[in-house]
Amino acid sequence: MSREKRLGTLILIVSLLIVVVSVLFTNNLARRLAEEEQKKVEMWVEATRLMVVAPEDADLSMELAVIQSNTSIPVYLVDSAGTILSCANVTDTVADPRTLNGPIVLELPGAEPQYIYYAESTLLRQLRYVPYLQFSLIFIFILVAVIMLLTAHHSEQNRVWAGLSRETAHQLGTPISSLMACQEILSERYPEDDMLPLLRNDVSRLSMIADRFNKIGSEPELEPVRLAEAVEDSLAYMRTRVSNKVEILNRVPEDSPVVVELNRPLFAWVIENLVKNAVDAMDGQGTITISTETDDDEVSVLVQDTGRGMDAAARRQVFQAGFTTKKRGWGLGLTLAKRIIEDYHGGSLLLRHSRPGQGTTFAVVLKQAKHR
Repeated sequence: MSREKRLGTLILIVSLLIVVVSVLFTNNLARRLAEEEQKKVEMWVEATRLMVVAPEDADLSMELAVIQSNTSIPVYLVDSAGTILSCANVTDTVADPRTLNGPIVLELPGAEPQYIYYAESTLLRQLRYVPYLQFSLIFIFILVAVIMLLTAHHSEQNRVWAGLSRETAHQLGTPISSLMACQEILSERYPEDDMLPLLRNDVSRLSMIADRFNKIGSEPELEPVRLAEAVEDSLAYMRTRVSNKVEILNRVPEDSPVVVELNRPLFAWVIENLVKNAVDAMDGQGTITISTETDDDEVSVLVQDTGRGMDAAARRQVFQAGFTTKKRGWGLGLTLAKRIIEDYHGGSLLLRHSRPGQGTTFAVVLKQAKHR
């Protein structure tokens, strides 16, 4: 388990413990307060009874103090039929007091028994809502913490990618410059040599790779490009680099009018990466089909192969850095391709379909360029 996942799990466990302890403590406090309120009401009833039955010359200061001390608990005095005879500390009278706490019987000499019902005080009602408030606040805290962790992790990864890309472009710069100089010297000395065109192509390829890394390390510029043209340019190079047993079919119509905002070198890198993965998944033989789907203002470039496919576990991890199904490889290709499409082109790279023995389909989803 990664450090971020462990930290997230720890935050969740601590938060749940806080919620559980808080709920238990608050419920216990509310129970005790409810018991105290019941005792106060019973004392209030007894004081009321004594006030009625006491002789005229009796000292009732204590009973009067008890009655006057109840300023928070709503109480109702009702008869046997449920009719309200009087009430105290009530703002909104309930229709049927018998639905409240009680009854406490008030027996007076020579009269029918009367009954006291009481509601919870405002303080007790508020106390019962405290766990829900705490739970909401803790949930917000967890949500904010998770968002901050994800944002920090994503920013850290972006810095790593950018730094690695700049350093790679820098390291490639010196040998490429030397090769270009050697190429010029060889061109002057052996202008008719058959190997010179191959050397030029390879040096040009290395320069393009260095340019790609340099663009990843900085904010690349996008330009409106016909999608059919960009796809065909990307596939042209791959056709010369794969086995004759691999057939690459371009089903994107040449006259397709779809235009998207692209950085062509980086987009070509994504397509090449998807095609290379498809070739590996087919063990060097099979068919790769490139097609497009349009939906409102979006267009999807589909890369479909006839390879081994992936099971559910592999599908869940396919875009995670370091994950690979190959015997050799860093597991960074799809992760980098996803970042190129999502971070630099505002689109998305999706695993559209993959099942063992049924091949795999990836979708590069891009927004169509607005007409100018």
